[in-house]
Amino acid sequence: MPTKPHRVLLDRVSGYADEAAAYLRRRRNLRKPFARTYYPGGRSMSFPEDSGSGQALFTAASHLIEVANPKGSSK
Repeated sequence: MPTKPHRVLLDRVSGYADEAAAYLRRRRNLRKPFARTYYPGGRSMSFPEDSGSGQALFTAASHLIEVANPKGSSK
């Protein structure tokens, strides 16, 4: 028995919706904040914001930014 035409269309739209949802999940995971440090020899490490090392790096970076750009600056 052949499939009903509206079922084919519904399956196709459902497939597109599943792909779009998967894309958004992947994008959301990729956009989480992290700190990356580079070492001599080209090695690097990434630290997520919610890790202890990541929090320390984010705090240090924010202090460096405050020192480099005082609040009265026009830039």
